[in-house]
Parts: sequence; C-alpha cells; structure tokens
Amino acid sequence: MRMLVFFDLPVVSRAEKRAYVLFRRFLLDDGYDMIQYSVYGRILNGHDAVQKHMQRLLANLPPAGSVRVLTVTEKQFAGMKLLVGAPSFQEKTIHAAQLALF
Repeated sequence: MRMLVFFDLPVVSRAEKRAYVLFRRFLLDDGYDMIQYSVYGRILNGHDAVQKHMQRLLANLPPAGSVRVLTVTEKQFAGMKLLVGAPSFQEKTIHAAQLALF
C-alpha cells in the first residue's frame, strides 16, 4: 500500500515557516519520498502499518494549513500516469516487488 500526503501550508510569518520546515522534515525522517512539491508518499505493509503511520502523522501536524491523506494500493499507484516531466529517482528505483517483508 501507499500513503500519500498532500499539504498546503502558509509560510507568511516566521512561525508558519518554522511549522512548514518541521512538518516537511518529519515526513522525510519518517520515510516519505517527495513525489512532487507538497506531495509525499510512503510504501506501507498492510492496514496495521497505515494505522500506525496515520497516528504518527496526526501527532506531527502543523497548527494551520491544509493536510490531506490518501491511501492507495500498489496496483492503483502503479496505474498513475506521468503526463509531463520525468520520473523522480525514487520512482525509477523502488517498486512494489522490491519491498522486503519481514
């Protein structure tokens, strides 16, 4: 499964910029990869992992702005079409078949 996080955060004041940086840093430290600006995704192993990471995400939300989460299967994610541009480095090297299950 994939968890996709979409966000639009205000960055006018110094406190808002700091909240943006802390949230983005949390996403990167928690294993999310940037798909495009303000869209981050992470591979998860089942519904239990989705619930775990949803709780982690809720605990690290910024105080203002808009944050959305979409969970899709690997088949649904693989069906996404890239219309303009090139795949990112992570998209070229990470596939669902390479996900190690422990």
